[in-house]
Amino acid sequence: MGTVNNAVWHDAPVDQRSRAALAVRDLQYRTVSHSSADYAAWLQAGARGFQDEERNDEQIAANRDLSAYRRLTGVYDGAGPMPDMPVGTLSSWIGELSVPGARGIPSCAISSVTVAPTHRRRGIARAMMEGELRAAAAAGLAMAMLTVSESTLYGRYGFAPAAAAAAWTIETKRAGWRGPEAPGRVDFIPRERARELLPIVHDRVRLAVPGEIEVPGDFWHRFAGTRPDVKDGGKVRAVQYADPAGEVRGLALYVVTGNDDDFTKAHVQVSYLLAETDDAYAALWRFLLDLDLVGTVTSHELSVDEPLLWMIEDQRAAKITLRDHQYLRILDVPAALEARSYSAPGRFSLEVTDPLDIAGGRYLLDIAADGRATVSPHPAAPVPGAVAVSLGIRELSAAYLGGVSPVTLAHAGFVRSTDAAAFARSLSWHVTPRLSFWY
Repeated sequence: MGTVNNAVWHDAPVDQRSRAALAVRDLQYRTVSHSSADYAAWLQAGARGFQDEERNDEQIAANRDLSAYRRLTGVYDGAGPMPDMPVGTLSSWIGELSVPGARGIPSCAISSVTVAPTHRRRGIARAMMEGELRAAAAAGLAMAMLTVSESTLYGRYGFAPAAAAAAWTIETKRAGWRGPEAPGRVDFIPRERARELLPIVHDRVRLAVPGEIEVPGDFWHRFAGTRPDVKDGGKVRAVQYADPAGEVRGLALYVVTGNDDDFTKAHVQVSYLLAETDDAYAALWRFLLDLDLVGTVTSHELSVDEPLLWMIEDQRAAKITLRDHQYLRILDVPAALEARSYSAPGRFSLEVTDPLDIAGGRYLLDIAADGRATVSPHPAAPVPGAVAVSLGIRELSAAYLGGVSPVTLAHAGFVRSTDAAAFARSLSWHVTPRLSFWY
């Protein structure tokens, strides 16, 4: 796997195979520059695709500056009444994905995928997605990742849910608190200060949690409500937790919505909570659950294994809903498998199928006692002493972070192995994968 920086990826050309496929349909597929007049139309098309309102000049200017790190592509129909507005959009950038073993792997993050309702079923989405994946693989990236609005769309491209998310609704007056009394202190801080501290604390902790990624700067602005184009940014309240030595170890952002029918039952939406230590986690959650005049607290994109469940006295006070969240797609099997650590040694003969013919093949995965692995191609003949595993790139991507057991996938009919349990023991990890935001 080569080293690819975001500047090189930003200016890379579109995939020529997809470009040719769309040209046959009289559609033009090309990159879009942030500095050109085309940017505003691209942004408006993306907003339309997500059924959002048109962007005004201030919003366009803010987005132009804050999203400059993204590579933009669009598909254009020159025969239509708005030839300068794309009928398909996609953006991407290179961010580091945290993998088991407190390590990171450069990955292609994909976002802003839209197709105009007037141009459905013309192969636009397929051409853009397959083109971006082929381009990323050709650039030397081992992984692609995305979060999705519709969960049924991306399996055809080899993506699979690899880290689930939990949404919580907590009845605060019922929950009670049985967690620890954390030392240190919790204090309100300006939103601008929270914006400064969030990336610092996040970079200290993100590698320890498989599934987390580097957070681009415009997302921190969005969380803190400090973007100039964010609606109701002033509603965001920010608190920090500092340990007894005065070091900031955690932050929480939340919004309060009053209840005019009962002033003691306001609603708190926790938009982001970041904790470097157990004390920070306990102190921030207790602060939120103890807020006066609040009846419910909700939060999304939490781990499916939150310690908070064991910190409240009445677990039934929390309604928890799980859903798919972080999707992965392996583009280079040897590079991806060698990038992470493993829980148990073993030798596995992998036969991987790939619908796009990007990463399929036969590989020998050798995991040493220290959890490190080496991967090499091997012929079809059986490998002495190796556990045989046959699976698709979707299933390998789903199991990559340890979020689903290959045994489960075998029972579901998607993995065939002479010893699925041994494969599961090696791929498992003691930290549940999580991604704390949408992108």
